[in-house]
Amino acid sequence: MDPRNLCDRHPLGWGSERGSIQRAFEMPWVINFEIRRVCSIPIYRLFFALHGIPWGKHWRVWGMPIIQRYRGSQISLGDGLLLRSWHICNPLAPNHPVVLATRSTEAVIKVGQNVGMTGTTLVATERVEIGPGVQIGANAVIVDTDFHPVEPWLRRTHGPSGRHAAVLIEREVFIGMNCLILKGVRIGSGSVIGAGSVVTRDIPPGVIAAGNPARVVRPI
Repeated sequence: MDPRNLCDRHPLGWGSERGSIQRAFEMPWVINFEIRRVCSIPIYRLFFALHGIPWGKHWRVWGMPIIQRYRGSQISLGDGLLLRSWHICNPLAPNHPVVLATRSTEAVIKVGQNVGMTGTTLVATERVEIGPGVQIGANAVIVDTDFHPVEPWLRRTHGPSGRHAAVLIEREVFIGMNCLILKGVRIGSGSVIGAGSVVTRDIPPGVIAAGNPARVVRPI
């Protein structure tokens, strides 16, 4: 099997409901929050519907995310989504729920199929796009905006009007825990971003990048 096609597989593997049940028996501590997750599905479905986000196929949601959807903006989430917001659902213990926030009428958050996020924050004033098969480590933050202007006089008069530029994370990227991905960044397919990195510029496909600011360490 070509590993490059893993994110396009029918979700009957490790990320499926069947896989979740099997893991629950292999890891007894999982059983409690798997029961809670399944029992909470009707509440989660209603919560997403109230925010205008249709429930996708094969979603697994552990804990209620925070959704701040600006009226008229778009939040699109693909099938096979994994959202981990409970601190007990991952040994890295996310320190807050998943956050999906748009900050303008034109803003778009688009997440592809089979994406996993643990305590992740996505904030879009323009556009944040996550490709299929992307895995995002605990407490990573991806934002397309500076939030506030650099100039102090503008902060006083136009507080939330910082510069912004779209962010694109291409397919099958892995982003380590506690990373910060800033505005205008494109991360190429299959690349790995080391834990704790601050990404301020484009990262090419098929490399490992790390540091502050993140730089290419070596090809994969």
